[in-house]
Amino acid sequence: MKVLKFGGTSVGQVESIKTVLGIIKNNIDSKQKQVIVLSAMGGVTNILVEMGKKASISDETYKITLNLIESKHYEVITSLVEIKAQSKVFANVKLIFNELEDLLNGIYLIRELSIRTLDLLMSFGERLSTYIVFECLKSMGENVEFVDARKIITTDSNFGYAKVNFKETNQNISDHFKDNKSTSLVTGFIAASPENETTTLGRGGSDYTASIIAAALSAEEIEIWTDVDGMMTADPRIVEKAFTLPSISYIEAMELSHFGAKVIYPPTLQPAFAKKIPLSIKNTFNLAHPGTTVSDKNKKTDFPIKGISSIPNVSLINLHGSGMVGVAGVSGRLFSALARHKMSVILITQASSEHSICLALDPKDAKEATRIIEEEFENEMASKKIDKIVEIKDLSIISIVG
Repeated sequence: MKVLKFGGTSVGQVESIKTVLGIIKNNIDSKQKQVIVLSAMGGVTNILVEMGKKASISDETYKITLNLIESKHYEVITSLVEIKAQSKVFANVKLIFNELEDLLNGIYLIRELSIRTLDLLMSFGERLSTYIVFECLKSMGENVEFVDARKIITTDSNFGYAKVNFKETNQNISDHFKDNKSTSLVTGFIAASPENETTTLGRGGSDYTASIIAAALSAEEIEIWTDVDGMMTADPRIVEKAFTLPSISYIEAMELSHFGAKVIYPPTLQPAFAKKIPLSIKNTFNLAHPGTTVSDKNKKTDFPIKGISSIPNVSLINLHGSGMVGVAGVSGRLFSALARHKMSVILITQASSEHSICLALDPKDAKEATRIIEEEFENEMASKKIDKIVEIKDLSIISIVG
């Protein structure tokens, strides 16, 4: 059993979807049991969000965009679904678009786009792409099933970035696939709350869906199909001589991903990491390339450094003062205060003298983080034990991983 995930660029156009169908069919022909996870067609999720924003401010031009993405999906049906099956598929897809139109109209009327409504709105991309690819394979005579991930992946009600209930989810997945003989096509990115409301898994959500399913089924491998040849030693737009890494460890991949390499997103790796399931990153547009294998095995190479990556725009906040030297609990108070406000810290350094602690953050969080820290250490600052917080802007982080 292996799990294949196809990203938005892989299902973005008729020709790329043809390639995806060929990959799936080759696995079926070779008797390889597989589960397929699909993203929305390239760019559709962003378009859905933009339409929702327009509708919420009574901008009726969202209707023009809706017609355009409807035509984009109909083009795939016309090109890839057998003619005798097209009328039924068109009818079912039209029902989904009618539901989407009603939702946007509701947003337009109440002039509000809540996080909960946004999750439901964004779910249409995966629901449409997965259903259409399912019907393409079905019209080719393949034994396939369509699986709405909301039926098998349960989360909390933290809309926008829901937390998975793994106990219930693993049981649901195990029960669903126990005696399943067909190839399942699963909607990526989306899930459901205990109240059966649509939730989303956040950034990298479709990869996460694949990893969750693979871990629950103890799959042999996860294949992430995208538009690059794998993980590279550096960003090829910056470093001309960068090349694809044939293999890399989980920890190295997580570090490179955290520090700017956008091929995979670290939470994707967590369920696979726990089960030691290898991931293969492959290029839908370059099938001959072997890609990169990510596993728990750190293979020996002639090069101690696997890659160099960077985050181009960060702010550095410096907490320092003579009153910090030898005082227990300063770090604990600092990071507890930031954690209470859900602040994510990219990088931490502390002087060996304990005189200063430096934090690197996303610039958009820096002002709020400064306010939180000043509030936490108000008394120490008033008594001059800790100096005024200093923020340095327009910095970059360069990370060497190996």
